[in-house]
Amino acid sequence: MAVRENRFQEMLAVEQELRESGCRAVCGVDEAGRGPLAGPLVAAAVMVPWPCPWMGLTDSKKLTPRSRERWYRVIMSLAAAVGVGLISARRIDRIGLQQANWEAMCSAVTNLPVAPDHVVVDGPWNVPLLDLPQTPLVRGDGRAISVAAASVVAKVTRDRMMIRLDSEFPGYGFARHKGYGTPEHLSALAARGPCRIHRRSFHPVAALMNREEGSNHQGPAATV
Repeated sequence: MAVRENRFQEMLAVEQELRESGCRAVCGVDEAGRGPLAGPLVAAAVMVPWPCPWMGLTDSKKLTPRSRERWYRVIMSLAAAVGVGLISARRIDRIGLQQANWEAMCSAVTNLPVAPDHVVVDGPWNVPLLDLPQTPLVRGDGRAISVAAASVVAKVTRDRMMIRLDSEFPGYGFARHKGYGTPEHLSALAARGPCRIHRRSFHPVAALMNREEGSNHQGPAATV
């Protein structure tokens, strides 16, 4: 129990320090879906209640799907505020992944019903689109409770979206792999070609499309 309590205090340290400096509306922001070949990029911003009762909450990647769903319900019912931002596959193709990541985070913070006075950002950089005091935190989802909460909300939100998109675009297995480049997904992609939610700028989607384009533009066979 002491180890769990110590870990919890470590996860609260960033928010505690910010509160001691005068901040009263601290939110964490994180994203889900940078790596998949299909589907949106989703970011979430979460303002934790204080005192925070979420002992045991950690990076969503370290939680089982069932635990993530449980924590999602807890966070959504007890958080001081939650905001979500979505960036489509088409938008990612147009502006690039890093810019899309910043746009998603900015949208999530902007969509909070309560304006924060400080943002804890998962990653090494501030979000340049946000005109707010920020603290970038590498691997913040495992180091700050607000970012861990945001990672859960972003992950569960995106997973639920991919499950719904599986029925709209059947045959790719989106409900199982959530758009990541698993052998099942790559096999379906090769057999069916990309659908509307595939990221055409991502390899191997781009490579497949280039091969198809090349085969469609081959000249007539030479005759002897």
